[in-house]
Amino acid sequence: MTSSPRPPDVGGRPDPTGVTTVPGGEPARGYLLDNARAEAGERFVWLAELFDGVTRAHFDRLGVRAGSRCWEVGAGGRSIPEALAAAVGPTGYVLATDIDPSWLKAGDGYEVRRHDVVADPPPEPGTFDLVHARLVLVHLPDRARALATMAAALRPGGRLLVEDADTALQPLACLDDSGPAQRRANRLRDAVRELLTRRGADLRYGRTLPRALREVGLVDVAAAGSFPVGGPACDRLEAATIRHVRGELLAAGLADDAEIDAHLAAIHAGELDLTLAPLISAWGRRPEEPAPTRGD
Repeated sequence: MTSSPRPPDVGGRPDPTGVTTVPGGEPARGYLLDNARAEAGERFVWLAELFDGVTRAHFDRLGVRAGSRCWEVGAGGRSIPEALAAAVGPTGYVLATDIDPSWLKAGDGYEVRRHDVVADPPPEPGTFDLVHARLVLVHLPDRARALATMAAALRPGGRLLVEDADTALQPLACLDDSGPAQRRANRLRDAVRELLTRRGADLRYGRTLPRALREVGLVDVAAAGSFPVGGPACDRLEAATIRHVRGELLAAGLADDAEIDAHLAAIHAGELDLTLAPLISAWGRRPEEPAPTRGD
């Protein structure tokens, strides 16, 4: 069962409009759906509503329990760190990190640190029972290095759980493109995918996760997929995402104001059965260290 989403906490958060530019007027590179805008808080709420139940079921399956040590990578919002803190209790430990941890709240049973999983070494290497990242690696420039960093943080026998979308598996916003509003939604989904690709996202990354986990030395690798179709959470996530990237869509010439306004109005009117790309969850275990051999 998913946790009940809290209203987005946007008080005191920056809410820039338009597109950040660098000298010369070129659009800035980096994560398209960054944490710096107010819409990020809305997205965290609806992603939690859609996927926290899936993620928490994997935590249970992988043995997260009282006393476990867990590292949540690229946490973004609070829901998963809070769920882990509740599962491990006062005898456990949860570390939540992000390159921008400003949506996290230290003192809610978990520690918060600013950390770049690509550039920084693993915190407390070789000590974690579980390391988890959701919808993080697909956006990173060096996914292999990030995975190696997370694997290095595991204790022998510890588990790594990585969950990422594969938008190339299912690229549509509306599976039933039966009318103009549905076809417009699909055009805008294509436009957002184009922006993500220009920022270096790998839209086929989800399907590669089992192989990627084996390549960092993990064993007992397996994977599963989740595919939400329709409902208020999908609608609200779509609206927040479109508002988040509106400036970039306009600057790139991928959409105009009238098209975006019509799409947002169709969402608000409940005219669309919106869906998402499949979330691929993959997990593996760091092998146990071999027992030392005794000398003569």
